[in-house]
Amino acid sequence: MKTRSTAFSAIIAAAVFAGGAQAQDWTPNGVINIIVPWGAGGATDQVTRVTAPLLSQALGVDVVVVNQPGASGAIGTQGVLDAARDGQTLLATGIADAATYAVTGLIEGSTIDDWHLYLSVANVPVISVPANSPYQDFGQLLEALRSEGRGISVATAGVSSAGGTAIATLAAAGDFEYNLVAYEGGGPATIAAASGETAMTSQLAGEQAELIRGGRLRPLAVLSETPLVIGGADPIPPVTDWLPETRIAYNYFGILVPKGVPDEVVARLDQIWAETVMPSTELQAYAETAGALHSPAYGAEAREMVSATVVAQSCAAVARGDAVNDPSVIGVDCALGIETGRP
Repeated sequence: MKTRSTAFSAIIAAAVFAGGAQAQDWTPNGVINIIVPWGAGGATDQVTRVTAPLLSQALGVDVVVVNQPGASGAIGTQGVLDAARDGQTLLATGIADAATYAVTGLIEGSTIDDWHLYLSVANVPVISVPANSPYQDFGQLLEALRSEGRGISVATAGVSSAGGTAIATLAAAGDFEYNLVAYEGGGPATIAAASGETAMTSQLAGEQAELIRGGRLRPLAVLSETPLVIGGADPIPPVTDWLPETRIAYNYFGILVPKGVPDEVVARLDQIWAETVMPSTELQAYAETAGALHSPAYGAEAREMVSATVVAQSCAAVARGDAVNDPSVIGVDCALGIETGRP
């Protein structure tokens, strides 16, 4: 995947001009907690532990990453929504999850527009099997899925996780069934697949990268239209080589700040994202190592970037039968494949 190019100098200048003295007014009152609503070792956890030290250095306070897995990320997310909106408690998760809890019924009334978005990378799911699996390419696995269906187990972080959505998307495109096995995060799910507890995994590239490099997982396809290169491993072919009609939407990751925090908190975080996070070599290096798309953004640009993901994730929930509420509750029209705005 190609690195996303951003006009850092223009963004930084605009952020400094717009934020002005207001951005300097906010000083955190002690430790900042970033809640990761997934288990340790997953894609969200990994990238958050890259950006947290950058925030800590810029703000001059400790920034602690706290894992609170459960209910496909809904427990930790709800906890941040319930916390005091003072900038001391933030959320780190995938946009595909945070955007659609109202559709899946896990958090009623929740929408992506309840948050200020600070994006870091986009990650893509990879279909992998244990190193000793008989399947040598995705075509062979696809044939087995079509013939054995629920006899083939898939390790994911849950129904609404990136891995859960990925296998559901492929099942719709490839006309097959499967046996989903949920773990408390992408890390445990990929380890389970590598150890042979399941026949395959559909979790994110960043969660599989070390296992792929170490030869414990055999990657067969990436949910992308182009090959994926993970440093130290052979290119992974796109799933569209076998299922050309597969709908592709990248899942963006980053830090989410609940609306309702003071304006000076948002201004300061905008400034830090522009001046420190977006141009950081640490984030760039992580993206290259994990096979992720370097996609830092915030504000209106970030919201525009995630629109396709919001639509794809919402409509995928309907297609797989997991939607408790129609996507129109968050302003998504699946018939048109667009966001129409909240009712």
